[in-house]
Amino acid sequence: MASETKQAIEAVCRIEWARLIAGLVPIVRDVGLAEELAQDAVVIALERWPESGVPEKPGAWLMATAKHRAIDLFRRNERLRVKVEELGHALEWQDIDDIDLDAIDHGIDDPLLRLIFVACHPVLSAEARIALTLRLLGGLSTEEIARAFLVPVPTVAQRIVRAKRSLTVARVPFEVPGKSERPERLTSVLDVLYLIFNEGYTATAGDDWIRPSLCEEALRLGRTLAELMPDEPEVHGLVALMEIQASRLRARTGASGEPILLLDQDRSRWDYLLIRRGLAALARARAAGPLGPYTVQAAIAACHAVARTAEETDWEQIVALYDVLNEIAPSPIVALNRAVAVGMAFGPAEALPLVDDLGREPALTAYHLLPSIRGDLLHKLGRRDEARADFERAASLTQNARERAFLLERARACLS
Repeated sequence: MASETKQAIEAVCRIEWARLIAGLVPIVRDVGLAEELAQDAVVIALERWPESGVPEKPGAWLMATAKHRAIDLFRRNERLRVKVEELGHALEWQDIDDIDLDAIDHGIDDPLLRLIFVACHPVLSAEARIALTLRLLGGLSTEEIARAFLVPVPTVAQRIVRAKRSLTVARVPFEVPGKSERPERLTSVLDVLYLIFNEGYTATAGDDWIRPSLCEEALRLGRTLAELMPDEPEVHGLVALMEIQASRLRARTGASGEPILLLDQDRSRWDYLLIRRGLAALARARAAGPLGPYTVQAAIAACHAVARTAEETDWEQIVALYDVLNEIAPSPIVALNRAVAVGMAFGPAEALPLVDDLGREPALTAYHLLPSIRGDLLHKLGRRDEARADFERAASLTQNARERAFLLERARACLS
């Protein structure tokens, strides 16, 4: 198979993966089995499509193939009768293509959003819910999820395995929760959408610094969720944050795909329609209830969005908002971002001790942005040799090729 053809087919399969899983789980009622069937369908596609060509509707082809694999499996399985009874379908397996998945949507039309709610089941820990959903539906690798959580890869892998096992052992019904049950799963659902968006906004690995398709999918699901749960302030807060952040995507990379930092971006390339949508969602979040962490982050993003130039950014207001965020959702990442804002508002000498203190945080030991931010502060203070060493350390820690090249260039600039 020519490498270009193989890459094109793999790209199609990646795009269809989440919908394939979302369609299979309600049928087979087993997350692990759904993933195996989806993988089988992808393997068959890689074998057949190079000769026959990619079908007009590749998603439907993959789904039909996976369903037929399920039919073969259940026909060989002595539990076929039990499976049929569990599904409650008075039909033969050869009619499986006629199953109406919409009959079980319980008011959630989007198949991906339905399955995110299903996977965020209370029987799982919050970390396990998010890891499992990101792996199955977000299309994120175990390594990407580990970097998002700032934990070792084996830890995430174990969480995913245990989550699948827990759902099977608990005989969890793969049904969308009713309206009264949704609020207890909402925090996990929002965290999943946020992490998918973040992986698109700043890719943790690979050759591209941004992955717009992930941002677009997370934003689409967020908008759908806001229509479904219009009285939940944090839903609007997250949508506001994603709208405003997405407005900068065109300005975040140069002609060759190199990163462009926020303060250096051409603001005429920002999407002001998305900014207006984001500010409107932020207003709805504030009106709907008390400030939550996503609403506060959206307010921080809004400070950048309304500044006509980088110099007009209200950094003191941003520091105050980070103080609020640190009260309601403290974390080392929040503290590090606050330190950046302190440096912009009050000078690098004020921020450097804050960053040095965070160097003792275990979660940030291998986090590349810590030495990157420290290097920037040292560079501004004229301590170029120390800055160069930090930029080089940051480059050694990142898994993203574009970001590594950018940091090494900053390190070289310290020599001039």
